[in-house]
Amino acid sequence: MSLYEQWSEQLEKQNESKEHADFFAQYLEKEAIVYKKLLAEKRFVLEGTLLELAEEVGMDPITFTGFIDGGNTSFSEEQVLEELEEGKTLSLQFVPEKLFYNMLRAKANWLYGLPEWDAILSEETRRDIRMKYNQDTRATSDKVGRNDPCPCGSGKKYKKCCGASV
Repeated sequence: MSLYEQWSEQLEKQNESKEHADFFAQYLEKEAIVYKKLLAEKRFVLEGTLLELAEEVGMDPITFTGFIDGGNTSFSEEQVLEELEEGKTLSLQFVPEKLFYNMLRAKANWLYGLPEWDAILSEETRRDIRMKYNQDTRATSDKVGRNDPCPCGSGKKYKKCCGASV
C-alpha cells in the first residue's frame, strides 16, 4: 500500500474512533508548527528524500505525505501523490500567494492567521488575496434556498443542516 493510500485510510477512519480523531488533531497541530517554522525562516523550498524531509519537520512518512497532500496545490509543480515513497527525492517549492489563498480556501484560520505571514506578504497583498478568494467563492456558488437539499450531501434540508448555523 502506498504512503498516500495509507494517509487516505487514516483520513477515512478519523470519524470512526477517538484514536483516529486524536491522530487528525495531532496532525493539524504538527502542520501549524511546520508552517510557522517555514514562514519564520522564509523557507519555501524543501529538497531531499521524503523520509529525510519528514524527519526534518518531525513527522513520520505517512503524516508528511498528508502534509504534501494538503499543500500540493500551493507548490509551483504539483506532486503525483500516488507515486510518493520514502526514498523518492522531492523538490517542493511553495508559492506564498498560492499557499495563503489555499489556506483561506481550506478555512484554515490557524494557518492563514499565523503572525509569521507579516514578514512574507504585506497586509495589502493579503487583503487582495482575500478579496480574490471572496470573489471566487461568490462567483462559483449558487444561492441555496432554505428548503433545498444541503449541498454537503447529507440529504437534509439546508435549513436543518449547514444553514442552521447561518
